[in-house]
Amino acid sequence: MTAFTPESHRTFAASYPEVPHKLAHRVAGHPLLDLEALAELAESLPAASIEYNFADLPIGITEKPYATGIPIGETIRTIGSCGSWAALKNIEQSPAYAALLEQLLTELRPEIEARTGKMMKTQGFIFITSPGGVTPYHFDPEHNVLLQIRGSKVMTQFPAGDPIYAPDETHESYHTGGGRELHWREELGSGGTAFPLSPGEALFVPVMAPHFVVTGPEASVSLSITWRSEWSFAEADARAFNHVLRRIGLTPGRTGRWPASNRTKALGWRLLRKLGAG
Repeated sequence: MTAFTPESHRTFAASYPEVPHKLAHRVAGHPLLDLEALAELAESLPAASIEYNFADLPIGITEKPYATGIPIGETIRTIGSCGSWAALKNIEQSPAYAALLEQLLTELRPEIEARTGKMMKTQGFIFITSPGGVTPYHFDPEHNVLLQIRGSKVMTQFPAGDPIYAPDETHESYHTGGGRELHWREELGSGGTAFPLSPGEALFVPVMAPHFVVTGPEASVSLSITWRSEWSFAEADARAFNHVLRRIGLTPGRTGRWPASNRTKALGWRLLRKLGAG
């Protein structure tokens, strides 16, 4: 059985890579995604691949929150009552989850590669969140389809590449080793689009689109399937090069969104990095 419906493929092909949109999927009941399987996965992953903290966070934070101290297996098994948020990173380290990730991305590969070329650096992430939990305002560097597996949530997305929502300086800092958390102001709220998600629904998130997430009244499980493209790497490297230009007192021009190539600045950064001067 295919994971995505024919209508979802048509919608994805028409909207990728810059327009956020919802899709339908058939993965919600997969045995690898129930809580016990996820607890066992988490207990098998290296510590660097696990992040978890209390879920009662504000929309805007400026640094990583502290861990709860509850063991990750217990966190997941009691997610309905422990008031936590957990992320399992690079699930492809497990052969079974690598196969699931490959199956899902293979279905979308024709539409992806027709627009942004070769699919690169494929990765999977699973998010397990207690009722009412908040994922604060931030951006991510990957092309991303977020599949809702259990419970509900609302992701509010903001326009990618607009410095009103994510200043160029924050992007530039991130691509040279800084954080991706964004400063939240209430007046930004009117520029967002809220996407409610229930099991069987998925949401495409463009590269670097700022967003925050609020979980519904039940525990939530979401699977994020991600990939990079040469275009996304070029934009990231161009932003890093702009950081260098800004550091020496210049005011660089803004990087372009797809289909702009950002090739010259990207090559400049790659040369500096090769020379150890970045």
